[in-house]
Amino acid sequence: MNEIKRKSADQLNYVALAGGVGGAKLAHGLAALLPPEQLTIVVNTGDDMQYMGLQVCPDVDTVLYTLSGWANTQSGWGVAGDTFNNLGALAALDVDHWFRIGDKDLATHMLRTLLLESGLTLTQVTAELARRMGIAHPILPMSDAPYPTLLETNQGVLDFQVYFVKNHCEPVIKRIFWNDGKEGQASPQVMLALNEADCVILCPSNPFVSIDPILSLKGVRDLLRERFCMALSPIIQGKALKGPAAKMFSELGVVPSAHAVADYYKDFVSLFFVDELDQAEMAAIAELDMAVEAIPSIMPTLKERKQTASLMLDSFFQHFTGVST
Repeated sequence: MNEIKRKSADQLNYVALAGGVGGAKLAHGLAALLPPEQLTIVVNTGDDMQYMGLQVCPDVDTVLYTLSGWANTQSGWGVAGDTFNNLGALAALDVDHWFRIGDKDLATHMLRTLLLESGLTLTQVTAELARRMGIAHPILPMSDAPYPTLLETNQGVLDFQVYFVKNHCEPVIKRIFWNDGKEGQASPQVMLALNEADCVILCPSNPFVSIDPILSLKGVRDLLRERFCMALSPIIQGKALKGPAAKMFSELGVVPSAHAVADYYKDFVSLFFVDELDQAEMAAIAELDMAVEAIPSIMPTLKERKQTASLMLDSFFQHFTGVST
């Protein structure tokens, strides 16, 4: 921590851990404020799947599309203005097409699969996709090896996308685990970024299926305990803005709240942000031995994303130096 105090704002290295729509929004705001040499974005790959022979990386693509300006802001997934002619053709051929891939989105999965088959790693392929989309910031998939999120439910063990998309999050969750219980390995690039980070930022992503897959990789959580970490709650007024996070908390026996998220991260997070609507929870969160602040955290446009990111960065920097960024 003393090394951080000796650095100026433009010397600090940040790593953002992200997955899904909420995570992509904060990552977008951070990328608008920090140059590529100061910010690396590490993205969950537990949602990845093989679909009709194509390698699909939903969270990685959400981050790519958001930072490139391609994202469909209405649905929260896929490409703006996409068409679905391919799905119509599949339906006409009586092919099960439960996972909706748009025509433009399809091009991303096709190119990713071709590049992977040429021998490139997922990290290298993601960097190439980012380059072609005009993104300068490093976007790192958490691992180059498959590391699927699995959910034990009242309907059996389900892959995440089967639970999330095909079954519309309806099954009741009993347990979440990864890679059939086998320990996974973060990519060398992810471990290097975390080792060099002055601050690790947990974006407002689902703690169980967007952030936990990253944390469960070998050595990652232990490394974060040696870094300054701050997090923004994805739960506001007991609800998730997007996705099944609140439902998952309830089914796993915890009342969904910003406090529940803070408690989940309490072993390594030092600074926790809640939305302004959840200021009543701040005192209880402070008892978890972490600093807590309330900021606006609903981020529909780049303006709000930059505002939220700026408040978080400024708070972190003041926490250690006493001066503003």
